[in-house]
Amino acid sequence: MKKNFKQLLILLSVFLIVFNTSVHAADLRGRLGIGASNQLANDLPALSFKIQRYKTFALGGILGFRSNEEATLYGVGVKFYRIIFDEPQLNFYLAGLFASESFLDEQRQVQSGYQVDGTLGTEFHFAGLESIGLSFEMGISARNVDPLGGASIETLGDQFLKAAFHFYL
Repeated sequence: MKKNFKQLLILLSVFLIVFNTSVHAADLRGRLGIGASNQLANDLPALSFKIQRYKTFALGGILGFRSNEEATLYGVGVKFYRIIFDEPQLNFYLAGLFASESFLDEQRQVQSGYQVDGTLGTEFHFAGLESIGLSFEMGISARNVDPLGGASIETLGDQFLKAAFHFYL
């Protein structure tokens, strides 16, 4: 699994370098997007943020937790975005998510794990409502957040209710 994880990181790095061109996407520089995401492998709904400091790069994060008398579960991650192409109301991007998460195993014990996603996505803005962004993503995920144990690599296909919904301030 370590070999697959290293290969996924190398592939994501190559994508970010190869698509190092200038683009003319919707200018969201300096605007903070706050919203929701359900991309954590432990199925915790998460708060999401995204800030675009440069024309082609953005930084995001997700944070979700659940605490009750049985256990406290969490998911926290950082996400990097690289805008590669634009349309009038669309920004196409490559993204990488690196997350640490906890989950309950078969014996109902809290375990921790990781999730690494490499995705190609788009963020859609309605004409006249550029402050609202709806994201769609597809790609691949390496994770070891599985109650049955072990690590896995799987494909992803997330619509906006799962990928992200942001309101830009």
